[in-house]
Amino acid sequence: MSAVGFLAAKAPDAEAQSIFDDDVKELGYVMNSSRLWAYQPATLSHLFDLMGETHATEHLTFRQRGILVTACASTLGDAYCSLAWGTKLASKSDAETAAGILRGVDDRLAPEEQAMAQWARKVARDPNTTEPSDVQALRDAGYSDAQIFAITAYVALRMAFSTINDALGARPDSGFRSSAPEAVLNAVDYGRPIDE
Repeated sequence: MSAVGFLAAKAPDAEAQSIFDDDVKELGYVMNSSRLWAYQPATLSHLFDLMGETHATEHLTFRQRGILVTACASTLGDAYCSLAWGTKLASKSDAETAAGILRGVDDRLAPEEQAMAQWARKVARDPNTTEPSDVQALRDAGYSDAQIFAITAYVALRMAFSTINDALGARPDSGFRSSAPEAVLNAVDYGRPIDE
């Protein structure tokens, strides 16, 4: 029996097959995470709808979302999302910027982006240690309280996605070996290894 992560691979129902088809259309293969989420494709759809709602409400740009996910995923030690979003962010900025965020070095970011990345890391590392001064740093960087809420909700939902994938052993897709920039591949020296 084939496996995906630590679970047996599940035959896709119509909803999961739709996700698989989208992967093939976009990437040329079915992602390991999609194969894992075949167990509950409706839950995956709802989770991604929630993520979309949080960033659309406060108009978070693709670059901002990329910064949040790479900062959060690297702090969690999630190689899968680090590679996926590090690659996406590199395509919209450059590989060195993406690799820097993955390593916790934000010197290529604007000050307001640095504040966002630092907040994402604090939330991912230990949300119980945040202080009013951390929120004030985001305000000082130009974010409204509504934007701060949206940023935090988006990071928390991404953490849920990463936690499920990582806990159940989903390995980054082998396609990252050729699609991820070398700087991003070199920066992700944590988490589960890329699939064979």
